[in-house]
Amino acid sequence: MNVFTIGFTRKSAERFFGLLRSSGARRVVDVRLNNVSQLAGFAKRDDLSYFLAELCGMEYVHLPELAPTKDMLDDFKKRRGDWETYERRFLDLMRERRIERTVPREVIADGCLLCSEDTPHHCHRRLVAEYLGDHWGRVEIRHLG
Repeated sequence: MNVFTIGFTRKSAERFFGLLRSSGARRVVDVRLNNVSQLAGFAKRDDLSYFLAELCGMEYVHLPELAPTKDMLDDFKKRRGDWETYERRFLDLMRERRIERTVPREVIADGCLLCSEDTPHHCHRRLVAEYLGDHWGRVEIRHLG
């Protein structure tokens, strides 16, 4: 199973949609808690769904169950928490949610997990992909940016 990941921050629309179009992914799986923020620009839910279909021939799916809670995000971003604590809390949350059993594999297969972070290193999209890979096996993860 191929799983891609991408963040939209610090990318022009041209680069973002170009990376997606050339990736081989069949859909974008939005793992953000808030997908309608005015700060998201071209990556707001309705605009993104339109652009993906028109520019890339791709589906758009929003799976907020793959997002951290608002409290987790606030602790990490607004209160400047450390990554290790955030990562541990988010991994615990995925275990509690049992995402390996509740998230359909066919939605993730050949999908691209989308979040806002520029790189995957300190982003929960990477944690989701790795967690599912650990539980499902045979998952090849490719970070597009």
